Amino acid sequence: MKVIVLGADGYLGWPLSLRLMAKGHEVVGVDNFVTRKNVREVGSDSAIPIPEMAERIKAAKEVHGFKMKFHEGDITDYDFLHKVVKEEKPDTVVHFAETRSAPYSMINAKHASYTMTNNISGTLNLIYSIMEVNPLIHVVKMGTMGEYGTPNFDIPETAFVDVEINGKKDRITTPKFGGSWYHWSKVHDTNNILFANKVLKLTATDIMQGPVYGTRTTEITDERLHTRFDFDEVWGTVVNRFCVESVLGVPLTVYGSGEQIRGYLSLEDSIQALSLLIENPPERGEYRVANQFVELLSINNIAETVKKAAEKEGIKVNIGKYENPRVEADRHYYKPEIKVLPKLGFRPTLKMADLAGQLVKDLVPYKKHMAKFHDRILPYTNWRRTENTR
Repeated sequence: MKVIVLGADGYLGWPLSLRLMAKGHEVVGVDNFVTRKNVREVGSDSAIPIPEMAERIKAAKEVHGFKMKFHEGDITDYDFLHKVVKEEKPDTVVHFAETRSAPYSMINAKHASYTMTNNISGTLNLIYSIMEVNPLIHVVKMGTMGEYGTPNFDIPETAFVDVEINGKKDRITTPKFGGSWYHWSKVHDTNNILFANKVLKLTATDIMQGPVYGTRTTEITDERLHTRFDFDEVWGTVVNRFCVESVLGVPLTVYGSGEQIRGYLSLEDSIQALSLLIENPPERGEYRVANQFVELLSINNIAETVKKAAEKEGIKVNIGKYENPRVEADRHYYKPEIKVLPKLGFRPTLKMADLAGQLVKDLVPYKKHMAKFHDRILPYTNWRRTENTR
């Protein structure tokens, strides 16, 4: 199978590319390296330094014998993306080439507009490129469980639900209520993919993934093969951020009550799940939703898990309580459904409690590097302000 990975330089894009090549697939990477630029913009860096793409590709060949083709460019440039799809003629396109930070989208009007424009226009360009080159190409689009919000009902793993309003029955798209401009951009992407499926018969898998944590996958066996690992307040997801905070001696940044619940999974499990969805596409012309997570945990659960894991490594950890800069319910119902991946053979490896210690150990050698960005960890992007400054 030939797979184009849009966003191949990213936290998920790089290890997925390695996994697909390990399984014998032909991989073509695409990236414009804007995540590197945007992380520098907020004064931060990857906790684990990563080489430039040319060096990564060279290392993958030297260590594993993998051959990867790469195109540098921006998918919001339709001519560029169309040319790549036409030239490469893939079976599948994995769409990770989107701005992925909720806090970044909430900094001010400029960042909100950039997030919306980048994400929505890139997805539309992908839809049209595929339709004009080969309508049979399978689109694997990375969404987020955050599209749903925290509704007071079980979250179904389906595009549509049956409802009754004032005695009239109909089918509507599964209700969504994103918690940031970033999450709303992903909701709009979902709606646009759904519309393309209805009108153009686009074949698509829409992945609603929970937050991912971890430093490595099976293929990351050399320092040059590491994937990026963000930990600052804007770009770092909660588990990864907590692990860095434990190493640096920063009280773990628990926002609000800490009772907010989400569905989490390790980097290894994310790559396993993504590979299964790529290798087992839906029927031609089908739109498939796949909720992707392993365990439901509160922020307090995670803080205690990281604290215990770090203390086993001899690191003393304190848990801090911070005013929540986000607009979200402190306590809420949360029960998402997951059926698609288990039917495809998805078997999670280890849970967070089993992996947190290894994650902390992997970060310790980079303590001096991470300490340079110590002041970018505490929350300062406030959802309630239109301009955020430090």
